[in-house]
Formats: sequence, structure tokens, C-alpha cells
Amino acid sequence: MFEQTFKNIDDVLWKEAGCSSELDYTEQSSWMLFLRYLDDLEAERAMEAELLGKDYSYIIDEAHRWSKWAAPKKQDGSFDHDNALTGDDLIAYVNDVLFPYLRGFKQRASSPDTIEYKIGEIFGEIKSKFQSGYSLRDALELVDQLHFRSQKEKHELSHLYEAKIKNMGNAGRNGGEYYTPRPLIRAMVRVIKPKIGETIYDGACGSAGFLCEAFDYLRYGPDGKESENGNGSTLTVDQLRALQTSTFFGKEKKSLAYVIAIMNMILHGIEAPNIIHTNTLAENLADVQEKDRYDIILANPPFGGKERGEIQQNFPIKTGETAFLFLQHFIKYLKAGGRAAVVIKNTFLSNSDNASRALRQELLQSCNLFTILDCPGGTFLGAGVKTVVLFFQKGASTRKVWYYTLDPGRKMGKTTALNDDDLAEFVSLQATFADSEKSWIMDVKDIDRATFDLSVKNPNAPEEAPLRDPVEILDEIAALDAESAELLGSIRTLLGATQGG
Repeated sequence: MFEQTFKNIDDVLWKEAGCSSELDYTEQSSWMLFLRYLDDLEAERAMEAELLGKDYSYIIDEAHRWSKWAAPKKQDGSFDHDNALTGDDLIAYVNDVLFPYLRGFKQRASSPDTIEYKIGEIFGEIKSKFQSGYSLRDALELVDQLHFRSQKEKHELSHLYEAKIKNMGNAGRNGGEYYTPRPLIRAMVRVIKPKIGETIYDGACGSAGFLCEAFDYLRYGPDGKESENGNGSTLTVDQLRALQTSTFFGKEKKSLAYVIAIMNMILHGIEAPNIIHTNTLAENLADVQEKDRYDIILANPPFGGKERGEIQQNFPIKTGETAFLFLQHFIKYLKAGGRAAVVIKNTFLSNSDNASRALRQELLQSCNLFTILDCPGGTFLGAGVKTVVLFFQKGASTRKVWYYTLDPGRKMGKTTALNDDDLAEFVSLQATFADSEKSWIMDVKDIDRATFDLSVKNPNAPEEAPLRDPVEILDEIAALDAESAELLGSIRTLLGATQGG
């Protein structure tokens, strides 16, 4: 329904001088989509209020509503080109009037968990990159064709937006920063098995892929159908409200990712996402209280970064590696009995430095590290490192670890990316911690207490044919050479006899 419109919007952005990459396309699409969504949301709320005989108080005042400046209409509903701003007038209005007005919502909002606050936060972090008011006018008219009124419309828009995020993630070398493969996320969610009533947190939420997939799992079930409450009926009003307001929580440091996360969650059906724009690692772990903790953590924290000394002071185990700081953060933020699935680079399992060793010891002693999924190279496009997924539960120390080596049987790439079928065996075997050629159990009693090395060493892998002795190979070559020489001699003899005859 909307796919062609999305393509047309990208075509407009591609021609716009101020937009030079997939990141720009997604960012600029996002702020226009957000304002279009707000317009439909307010229209829906106003209609509901009217049916109940109540007055509706608009969030956006009349002068700055979408229908006033972006898409004015005539009485018959057709576009009113005479009253539509364009060219330099449109650029000036958006940059000098609209955006400052929207930024002001952050100060005027009653609390950070309101949609008013999100409006202020978003437009405090983003700016229009359009240089041509004519290009902007074209883009606005296209965005006006999109609707957010029905669940079907939102569902299609969420898929199209996810595809945009994926393209953005694949555009550069920092692909994994914006996009974690959705089949991998879905497998992680299925192993963790969240339940309605549990809180779910991602302290490095990026584009909110983990939170969106967890929402879909709880709302529609593992097979994509409507979730049930155990009585054979669909979710209750209270359960739906819990999913909307008190289930999903995230933090994100980067401005663009924060805006995309908000928009992504809105398109998945969460009106005012609980995403905070902050540097998660700036929080001192000594200050964390029980009320700050969560039942479930799902995350793919950034790795390879280097954090400054003052940030490292917030953590008991000092290290400049961003991912190792996040892992400490996640362990601290889990409730007792809470479950986590965290992507981390595979060198964490074997690094010999003091911080890595101490962190592995801490993880094994304070949590039950019940599963390690070893991912193939190329799982994250643009990322040059191999990764593993750690599955753990806080509160009891680790006794045994179940490993699984994921081998899709092909080289990973843009056209051969992970799919759900690749991970089906992992999810199935993990349910019973079954042994196979790709899976095995390691007893923690057998690991070296000096190193706490958790390297992937599959004892069940089929044995490869042993390498042959070099002397044996040379003897075989000599024998083949002698056989060839004898054959050539016979041929020469035959040729000589033929010519002589």
C-alpha cells in the first residue's frame, strides 16, 4: 500500500543536496513521519472525545499543525497549493519557526514519559537538512499520503521503516551500530521467553530493534498471532496498557539512533516510548537501587569503543572496552532471578587481560550463564569481528554452560544474511540443552580457575580427515610419475611400430 510512496520519498531525498547518505534519508524521513503520525493521533483522539461529548485539548497548536503548514486542504479535501508554503518561505518557516516551537515542548512537558516531552527531545536533537524548499514541499506531499489510522496501516509502515533502518545499517562500516539482524533478535527473545508483567530493558537500544521484537512477541506471540492471556482470549485492557506504558525501557546516547528508536517503537504500536536520551555508562553503578532494576535485558551494546577514565570510575572492573562496561551495567541492572541475552564479541570468552578475566569470573559467580551462542563471521554486516550471545540468569552461580555453534552452511553477506530458519535448530535444541554435532555442555568445574577461559571448543564436531604424512605424499607422486613414464614409453613404442610398418 505504502511501499511506492516510501521509494518516492527516498528519490526526493536522493536529489536533495543536503542529504548525502542512507543515514540522512532515514533521519529526514523520521521527523516528517513523526509529525504526520502526530496529526493522525490527534485527529483520532479528537474524534473519540467528540463521541463522548468531551472537549479535546490539542498537543500541537493550530498554527503549527500538519494540516496547516505541511498539507493544507481545500473544502473538497484536495491539496491547496495556493496556501501551501514552498521554496525559501517553507525552509525559513521550518528552520526558524516550527522547529524552535517543537523544541520548546521539552520545557513545557509535565514529565519525561509524556509524548510532549518526546516531541521536545526529538526536535532538540534533529534538524532539517533540506536546502531546497521545493524538494521539501515534494517530500511533505508524499508523506501526507501515509496514514496511521488502522493497525494494518501501522503494521505496513513499521515493516517499511525497518527496511529503511536495515539499509542504513548496511550502508557503512558501523552497520551493527544501527541494525542487529532481526532473526537473531527473535531467537534471543524466544530463548528468554518474556511474559506480560515483566519489565524489559536495553541500555544501548540503537534503533530499538530488541524492544520492538519483544513487543511483537508479547503482543502477537512467537508465531506472530495475537497473544493470549491463558484463558483462550486476547489480551485484556490492563495487559495492553502495561505493554504501552510499563514494560519496555531503553537508553540511547546517539541523537540519530534515539530519534529512530522513538519512531520505530511508535510504528510498532507504542505511543509514548520510554526511551531516554543519555549516556548510559555515565551512571555510577554504586547508585543503582532495587527500584532501578529490570526482569529482562536484551541488548547488543557497542564494542570496540574506548571510554575515558572518568567513565571507567563508575565501574568496579576498570576497562576502556565499551562492551565490557555495558556487561557490568547489565549484570547490575538485572533483578534477582532476572534473565538476559547480550551480544558481545567472541574475544570476551578468551582475552587474557585482567579486566576480561575478572569480568568472566564475575559473570560465572553472580549469574547462571546457561547458554552461549557462537555466531558465524559476517552475522553483522560491516562489522569485522565475530560475536557470541551470552544468555544468563542472575542470582545463582554457573555450574554448566550449553554451547551452540551456528553454521548456516554459507558465507554471510547482504544477499545471504541470517534468516529465521538458520536459528530454528538452535532454539529447538536449547529448550532441552541437547547434545548434537553443533552443541555441547561444558562443566564449570573443568575450566581453568586462573584464566576462566570460556572459549568455544566443540568436542562433538565431526572429525576431519587427518593430514597425510609428507613422505607418503611424495612417494605417491613418484609412483604416479613412474606410472606415467611407463605409459608414455608404451605409447612411443606403439607409434614407432606403426611408423615402421
